[in-house]
Amino acid sequence: MQGDNRVYSLPRWRLTHWLANAGPGVPDDIRAKLIAALFGTLPVFAGGVINSLLVAAAIALHMQTAPFIAWFLSDLAICLARLIVLVHARRAALEGRETRTDIYLLLSVAWSGCIGYGTFLSLTSGDWVVATLACLSGAAMVGGICFRNFGAPNLAAVMIVTSIGPCVGGAMLSGEPLLYVVAIQAPMYLLAMTMAAFKLNKMMVATMRSERENDHRARHDILTGLANRTGLIDAVETKLKIKSGHDGALALLFLDLDGFKTVNDTLGHAAGDKLLKIVAASLSRQLRAGDVAARIGGDEFVVLAEGMTPARAISLGEQLIAAVTRFYTIGDSMTASVGVSVGIALAPEHGNCVEDLMAVADAALYEAKSNGKARWCMGSTATNLAALQRLRDKDMAGSEISAAA
Repeated sequence: MQGDNRVYSLPRWRLTHWLANAGPGVPDDIRAKLIAALFGTLPVFAGGVINSLLVAAAIALHMQTAPFIAWFLSDLAICLARLIVLVHARRAALEGRETRTDIYLLLSVAWSGCIGYGTFLSLTSGDWVVATLACLSGAAMVGGICFRNFGAPNLAAVMIVTSIGPCVGGAMLSGEPLLYVVAIQAPMYLLAMTMAAFKLNKMMVATMRSERENDHRARHDILTGLANRTGLIDAVETKLKIKSGHDGALALLFLDLDGFKTVNDTLGHAAGDKLLKIVAASLSRQLRAGDVAARIGGDEFVVLAEGMTPARAISLGEQLIAAVTRFYTIGDSMTASVGVSVGIALAPEHGNCVEDLMAVADAALYEAKSNGKARWCMGSTATNLAALQRLRDKDMAGSEISAAA
């Protein structure tokens, strides 16, 4: 909904919470995006404000009576207040500060009510040119209200009713029998536009849920629910950008199960999949909030942890080995024993990009397995050289394939 990093505060007051309600069971992240949409679509906002001010000013200048002048001045004050709150909220959202969402929602209702007040005055004035201008303007506003605010259908409904609803009372008090048809026409129009707002909201929420699920599937391993390779790369890149403010380095621990192939070969792939799920759950229990566990293929896992000194990273590696290395019960009367070897790389000591850290951790993992398995190995000069050699071999292999093609 927003092309930047603005995050707007969710409404806190009971009334505004109801106005911004997007429906039952809508997750907070989707609700936040829908709130952001209320602060967006700036051309629609500007068009509505300019139109209402021009119409109110023109009619006040034509009529030159206290009620119409009060209408124009009220509209001007509300529009200025809405603009000030909108500009402040957009800046605050970009800076990560709290936004005045509650006030913004109430000002939106006040603005639509001001439009309704003007249509009522115009219809009861006896000046049919003024009445026509005010009613045409008010009806035109309803489309913009529906389009801009369907992320909060209750808000859209209230704004539609308060902007056009007074037309019914004005028509009945106008003294013109022909206008009594408005008592039938206006409610039907209000109902249709309100239903449109709720339908658009439902479609938008369904679309956002689908996008959310697709994004989750794209970044998570289907079997274990952990991050997949794409999710891991995103996490590493994100943490590398912000880790300068943290105490300690960023640790990447590359894990490979010992003895997993035997489980697959003897008990079958179904048993192997169940074992991977159990191991994934065990890894997750060892991590702190903010740490990331990923399965990047087969029986290979990666753990990403912030604030790690070399000693802390080694301690975490030993903790993971102890948690994973044991006998597992898989189904009825089936048990399996697996261990895990761990290769450790630290940023920035061993690299400042995903490829370098993975290469160093992979080389350290290879050394750990070579030394007897169920062990950890920290990246070192030797493992760094081995990692560089593997990258060179990979690049040379790719070049040879390209040349052959």
